[in-house]
Amino acid sequence: MSEISDAPNPPRRRATSRRALATSLRILDAAEILFAERGYDGASVRDIAASAGAQLASISFHHGGKEPLFERVVERRASELSQLRLEALAARKASDEALTLESILSAFLRPYLEKAGAGDPQWLAYARLVAIVSADARWHAISERCFDPTAGVFIKEIAGLFPDADQTAIAVAFVFSVSAMLSLSTSTWRIEALSGEPGHQVTKHHLADDLVRFCEAGMRAAING
Repeated sequence: MSEISDAPNPPRRRATSRRALATSLRILDAAEILFAERGYDGASVRDIAASAGAQLASISFHHGGKEPLFERVVERRASELSQLRLEALAARKASDEALTLESILSAFLRPYLEKAGAGDPQWLAYARLVAIVSADARWHAISERCFDPTAGVFIKEIAGLFPDADQTAIAVAFVFSVSAMLSLSTSTWRIEALSGEPGHQVTKHHLADDLVRFCEAGMRAAING
């Protein structure tokens, strides 16, 4: 006869409800929009909660406060973007064509531009948010964690094409390329304004082609010095 333990069963964790998950997602979406529009300091927790249709206390409950919320907003799309970039690079390397600077830059730049240019207001906001994070040194830890590992993979591939090049020159040229990408994804309206052709919109596909060519030429010039 087996013994029956008198020890109480451990309490079972209650599964996160659909309502709680939906609230958490609404908060992330609202924070993404407001942080992009107003910056970290200009977006208040109260306004984020109101925009999400959530209680003020739910910000702390779901995300631990304003700074952790900001980090989660940046992180949640970074992994998807990194995967798209690495998959594009892997596809290029698996093809019969030799890897070139153009193909490396294309694999890195295009996934971001396609997401930001698809018209989804959340991805458009994220494009502005990444620009904010990249321009503010106080968020360097987020950049290092979310973006630098993938950037390092691409920089290594570029360095393989220029074995005698100065590594700092490659890093500088890469940062310039990222800055151009961020500027294009958030300021396409400036092209129309500066072109003197109101109402004439350049297609996103052509802009991506132009950006890759621009960054490739600039990178070669910087690396060859």
